[in-house]
Amino acid sequence: MLSILLIGGVVLVSLWVNLQERKKMLEEAEKVPNISTEGADHRLEKIRFVEEKHGKKTWELEAKAIYQYQGQNILLLEDVKVIYYAKDGRSFTISGDKGKVHQDSKDMELVGNVLLTSTDGYRLKTQSMSYQHLSKQVRTPDPVEFEGEQIHLTGKGMLVDMEAKTFKVLSQAKTQWKRGKKG
Repeated sequence: MLSILLIGGVVLVSLWVNLQERKKMLEEAEKVPNISTEGADHRLEKIRFVEEKHGKKTWELEAKAIYQYQGQNILLLEDVKVIYYAKDGRSFTISGDKGKVHQDSKDMELVGNVLLTSTDGYRLKTQSMSYQHLSKQVRTPDPVEFEGEQIHLTGKGMLVDMEAKTFKVLSQAKTQWKRGKKG
């Protein structure tokens, strides 16, 4: 009987410790990163970058202000807008209050009033988002609101693969279908 109580106690303590660790990890994931512009080497205003390959635009970046940190190969941006041109002719526009671009990888993070829109009528709102240039993936751990012509979806966390044309809400997904237009 004592061994059953001891085993039961160990199991309960293990469960409690695991739940506390998971709670701590979830709380840390919900924190929105802070992007500071202190100590920049250079500052530019009203900038626009365009990347072209084989005579076609692959992406554009516009910002109200840009702060360059040469030693870290990082750009910090204010009032950011990035347009990504997919191979199939569609384009995706991502905008936010502040951003960070890693110049070597072209990876980017956006924070504050982040909005992703596509030329085929979809729109996604969240508070922070990261873009991995190599994999052409956009992700966030934050709550998301997604809307299209016939759908409204909310949830927590998201992964968009622009090349594979996939969109995943990671948890707490709720979908509402809109009525079709008469015509």
